[in-house]
Amino acid sequence: MRDMAERRSRHGHGHGHANVVPFGAGAGGGLQHGEHEQEVKEKKLDMSGLSMDTIPHLTMSLGHITTLDLSNNNLESIPESMIARLLNVVVLDVRSNQLKSLPNSIGCLSKLRVLNVSGNLLQSLPATIEECRALEELNANFNQLTRLPDTLGFELHSLRRLSVNSNKLTSLPFSTSHMTALRALDARLNCIRALPEGLENLVNLEVLNVSQNFHFLRELPYGLGLLTSLRELDISYNSISVLPDSMGCLAKLNKFSAVGNPLVCPPMDIVEQSLDAMRTYLSSRMNGTGVNAKKKKGWLPRMVKYNTFSGRMTPGRKSAHDNSEGFSMSDYHSLNGSASPGFLSMLSPRRLFSPRRDSPKHH
Repeated sequence: MRDMAERRSRHGHGHGHANVVPFGAGAGGGLQHGEHEQEVKEKKLDMSGLSMDTIPHLTMSLGHITTLDLSNNNLESIPESMIARLLNVVVLDVRSNQLKSLPNSIGCLSKLRVLNVSGNLLQSLPATIEECRALEELNANFNQLTRLPDTLGFELHSLRRLSVNSNKLTSLPFSTSHMTALRALDARLNCIRALPEGLENLVNLEVLNVSQNFHFLRELPYGLGLLTSLRELDISYNSISVLPDSMGCLAKLNKFSAVGNPLVCPPMDIVEQSLDAMRTYLSSRMNGTGVNAKKKKGWLPRMVKYNTFSGRMTPGRKSAHDNSEGFSMSDYHSLNGSASPGFLSMLSPRRLFSPRRDSPKHH
């Protein structure tokens, strides 16, 4: 009873939140009839820093709780039944515990927007986390994660921030490219060997950190240069020797770090000079005008690849065995003068597939 009283004292008076529900409050400890509905929506249950090994049975109603803070305890598990009762929770903070798994009932939290599970012993996340479709921020740093659910990106369309640094991940889910609302991705300090294909679909991504994957990460995908909203990129302390030429198109990039990589293209002195110098170098390679630029492949196969003869072309995914780049018809002059407006007109579908004028059909 003394321990309970100390907890009540701490949570009833030790926080600056007007709507904090003290741990141990009974069902009658909620809001009185007539209080503003907005106050109900901001109710917080704070059970942080109590050195709890287990969560005691709570008889109080949890339906009005919007923020649950269980951080900085010694919890090894969270009861399935307790999570299932948090019908209106928006923020769930269980960081800095000893959790080895999360309850499958977390999928019941249809209104959950922020989930922080950092600083635990998690090796995986439950597949049911995909049911939290309102989730906007997922922090799972400093765990022992070896993988994330493969289909995570197919359902979490509202996710804006994904932070999984300091784990044991060897890859990111192939469905990552479907997280089109994502604005920040932090995957540093892992064992990532390659970034997922389709990265160019993350049109809202502004911050990408894949630093300190050390000898595991050796190359970057061509789609990286198609992230039109990217402002910050950190690839430091990996084993990357060549940057994709497409990075010359990152017009909004204003913060870039590649220190600790064995870069040869572009040379590190170009990278250290300025972002503009790096963009100019990579753009010249992409257009075939660089001093050491390799001879480009024929442009007609590229047109066939992108299924178009005219108009602007959108680069597709680049595979590990494909060195071709996309281009726009307005840039045909950069292809060593092999194309001209007159010559292109000869390749129109009508010209290519119409019968010859001297064929029997015209006699």
